[in-house]
Amino acid sequence: MIADIKKAAEQKMQKSLDALKIDFSKIRSGRPHTGLLDHVMVDYYGTPTPINQVANVSLPDARTLGVVPWEKKMVSAIEKAIRDSDLGLNPMTVGEMVRVPMPPLTEERRRELAKIVKNEAEAARVAMRNVRRDANAQLKELLKDKQISEDDDRRGQEEIQKLTDRYIAEVEKLLQAKEAELMAV
Repeated sequence: MIADIKKAAEQKMQKSLDALKIDFSKIRSGRPHTGLLDHVMVDYYGTPTPINQVANVSLPDARTLGVVPWEKKMVSAIEKAIRDSDLGLNPMTVGEMVRVPMPPLTEERRRELAKIVKNEAEAARVAMRNVRRDANAQLKELLKDKQISEDDDRRGQEEIQKLTDRYIAEVEKLLQAKEAELMAV
C-alpha cells in the first residue's frame, strides 16, 4: 500500500516537472525555435486550433520564424493569431508566408521573463508540495484505519519527503538553467 502511494506521488511529481519543462520551452530566450508558436491558437473555421496543425513552422534565418499555411486563405487568420498572442510578436505577410521577426530581448524584458520563469518554478514546487500533502494524508488514513503501523507511516512519510526533495531540486536545476539562458546576451 505504501509503495502504491509513493509510486502515485512520484508519477504526479513527474507530470508537474514535465509541465514545467513545457512552460519553460514556451518562454523565449534570445533565439527563436519552432516550438515557440505551438500554444498559439488559430481560428480554423470557427474552431481554435494549434498553429502547427494548420501550417508549417520553420526557421528561414537566425532571427525569423516562417509560417506557411496549408490553405492560402488561412494567412490572415494566422497573422492575427500571432499578433494577438501574449508573445509580443509583430508578424508580416510576404506572399503565402507569414514572417515573424524576433526582436532582440532588452535587459528589461529579460528581467520580466526571469520573473515569469521564477513564478512558473514556484507553481511547480507548490504542486509537488500538494502531492506530498495528499500522499501523507493517505498514509494517515491508512494509519487511522489500522492498516499500517506507526513505524510504517513514519517511514512512508520520510520516503515521500525524500521524493519531494529530489523533485524540488530538479525544479531548481531547471530554473537556474533557464535563468542563465535568459540572461545570456
